[in-house]
Amino acid sequence: MPSAHPSRKMVRQYVAPKKGGAFQVTSVPYPNPGPDELCIRNRAVALNHLDWKSLETGMMVKSWPAILGIDAAGVVEAVGDKVTAFKPGDAVMTIAGHSGPAGGFQEVTVVPSHFACRKPAAWTFAEAASVPICYITATAAIIKGLGTPLAHLEESVKPGPGPGPETPLRGEFNLDGTVITGSSANREENSTGKIQKPPNIESVLVLGGSSGVGASAIQLLRIALPNAKILSTNSPLHAGRLARLGATTCFNRDDPKLVAAIKQATPGGRGVDAIIDTVAAAQKRSELFDVLNPEGPKLYSHVLTSEEINVPDSVKSVDIYGRLAFEATGGGKDVMAKLVELVDAKTFKLPLRVEVVGKDLESIGPGLEKLKAGVSGTKLVVSL
Repeated sequence: MPSAHPSRKMVRQYVAPKKGGAFQVTSVPYPNPGPDELCIRNRAVALNHLDWKSLETGMMVKSWPAILGIDAAGVVEAVGDKVTAFKPGDAVMTIAGHSGPAGGFQEVTVVPSHFACRKPAAWTFAEAASVPICYITATAAIIKGLGTPLAHLEESVKPGPGPGPETPLRGEFNLDGTVITGSSANREENSTGKIQKPPNIESVLVLGGSSGVGASAIQLLRIALPNAKILSTNSPLHAGRLARLGATTCFNRDDPKLVAAIKQATPGGRGVDAIIDTVAAAQKRSELFDVLNPEGPKLYSHVLTSEEINVPDSVKSVDIYGRLAFEATGGGKDVMAKLVELVDAKTFKLPLRVEVVGKDLESIGPGLEKLKAGVSGTKLVVSL
């Protein structure tokens, strides 16, 4: 039987009733966790660009009304009868899903237990909520997109369950989305799940290094490839912070001679071996593919957005979404739990500055408007 049901019988949700519609606050009965699920009383939810894009375009939303929100932190209130790693009262952070009990924009969120991990003692709930989707997406970009293992995950290589009869997901938990870009031939080559020898990577370019995924990727790359040159494109305002996180050299993303500057910073001026594109930068500047070393592995790890990228046929392209970290070889069900070890060891730091923009569900809508208007190097969070 699940753990004792909390006494409060109703929970509030911040619902998107239709595409482009205004948010509404509703109340629903308290959810019951499935056998391997947690009910988490949210203390903070992070705001992501995907949230307002989903509202305005319907991206990654299969049906309306929908409950958006993909990052949260809070306190476990109930657990399923197969859950052993958590108990009521535990402070946790988690990725969340879209619609129904899985959505983040509500008082109580229900998620599979491996989507959550202990909240690091050094982080507030607001800080903890700012990290999960950035961390797991960066993880997927490295282990799947670059085929490069992460040492802290080496003991947890068994893939986690995807959607299926053994692991039912609440509502439309489609973090993987429906947008596919790049060369279909390249995707097929890189989606076999076969264990292959890691490519020889001496240099990596992170496009959008000051984004949450970018700043997370820089830190994880420094762990995975301690001797590699890790280059970043970003606003000059964030160069110092990214250097402290592990970037070798930062480049002004708006430099008209960006390609030449990047190649000059690589070994022998040959170019980089791999690119992690966290902001679809190559959609507007296709010449960025020219920074790839023609004699190298020519890897392009593309974090999925709403933009379609025209990837050259000679480039090995892999489309990336966060949940791949649970499913890919080198990842697995312990991906989130291993994050806490990195934080405790001080080898992974908050990727972005955190700004709390409100203290109730009703603050989410205005916060998303602020995010859409333009925020740099900062994660907006609503406390609850």
